[in-house]
Amino acid sequence: MLKPRPCVSDLRAYHSPVSDPSLDLRLDLNENTTGCSPRVLARLRSLDAKTIALYPPREPGEKLAAEFLGIRPEETLLTNGADEGIDLLCRAYLDHADEMIIVTPAFSMYETFCQSAGARTVRVPSGPEFSFPTEPMLQAITPRTRVIIITNPNNPTGVAAGRQDILRVIEAAPQAAVLLDEAYFDFHGQTLMDQTGKLPNLFIARTFSKAYGLAGMRIGILAGAREQISVIRRIPSPFNLNVFALACLEEALADRETVTAYVDQVCRGRESLQRELAALGVKSWPSQANFILADFGAQCDALLETLHRQGIALRKRPDIPGAIRITIGTPQEMERVTGAIRQFMQSPAVARQVAP
Repeated sequence: MLKPRPCVSDLRAYHSPVSDPSLDLRLDLNENTTGCSPRVLARLRSLDAKTIALYPPREPGEKLAAEFLGIRPEETLLTNGADEGIDLLCRAYLDHADEMIIVTPAFSMYETFCQSAGARTVRVPSGPEFSFPTEPMLQAITPRTRVIIITNPNNPTGVAAGRQDILRVIEAAPQAAVLLDEAYFDFHGQTLMDQTGKLPNLFIARTFSKAYGLAGMRIGILAGAREQISVIRRIPSPFNLNVFALACLEEALADRETVTAYVDQVCRGRESLQRELAALGVKSWPSQANFILADFGAQCDALLETLHRQGIALRKRPDIPGAIRITIGTPQEMERVTGAIRQFMQSPAVARQVAP
């Protein structure tokens, strides 16, 4: 009987929550609910039959991305979403008996990619109030450590790590590939991209799924030292990005006005949501991303069910009891969701339970 490798057969499948058609307001996947740039749509409409019939070259897009990031094309690999970049990194550097270190709570696919390579995940819990655990991270590094992933800002907490703390981890593990996942960089503004090529074990992942509103196109960037990127470049398919993504990349990069307006909208919505939650007695953590993590305690499941009936989807975090992650949408969407949360929290039954 044909059997897969044990490390694959033991994998837990990732189930996306996007299949329920009754939900018309999805604030559970950190997508850009405003949409992509009008220039991207115009470029899509301009594609002709011949262009779509041909395999698309990746190299012109990598040159554009490198110029935008201020690095060299040979330090840049375009990937099918940031997920592919993370997978490629694990496939390039992890083997059986190797270890990967992550800070928890974390994006669940990190462990999936690690396990599929036959390696072991070492989980370092975040510090008080989800702060970056610098000293425990340093203590977790061993000769078996081959990959370290730092999400900055973190998903699902939104809490950011400091530059010097990240640099200490990178310098402490020269034998390991250190991936800085900057999926939410646009909302935070702090990066180590200026260290690309200077630190040979540093890799940075970016995505166009968040601030650029291109989650459906699946465009990511993996940046790193030329010598290392040249190795990783051997793994993916030569045509891993589709023609629509590559054709629209230039317009997405060029339209800074749309991106800036969206980021400003998110920052304002983020602050407003935090104030609303505080007024309701709900704890949330300071976020540098396009979402808020809030603690609804024992009311978590009832709130999710109530909002589900109203067509609203938020993201439960089973790894953080009582916590719900709320994506920041448009002002109108946030008014709708905060109104629904307020109505729930102020209902007589809930009010009695949460009263001091």
